[in-house]
Amino acid sequence: MSILFNFFMKSDIHPKYYSKAKVVCACGNTFTTGSTAEVLHTEICSQCHPFYTGTQKLVDTTGTVDRYKKRTQQAASMKARAKVKKPRKTRAKP
Repeated sequence: MSILFNFFMKSDIHPKYYSKAKVVCACGNTFTTGSTAEVLHTEICSQCHPFYTGTQKLVDTTGTVDRYKKRTQQAASMKARAKVKKPRKTRAKP
């Protein structure tokens, strides 16, 4: 069986596997895993991810409500300044 396996498998085409690859996170946390790269860099891990830590990172949305109120006020003032149009005359049907 092993003779057939070696016969059909190509040699030297697979990348080297590192069983103790080091993963480095942007927060400073490091751990080991298996990979084809010796060192991996990541931006987020289980030590700093909001789902695992329970903390929530807020996105800066200041001024969103103020901009909305300003737009509605401008729309109301434009509507008030608009001329009142006369209704169109309709043709009488023969």
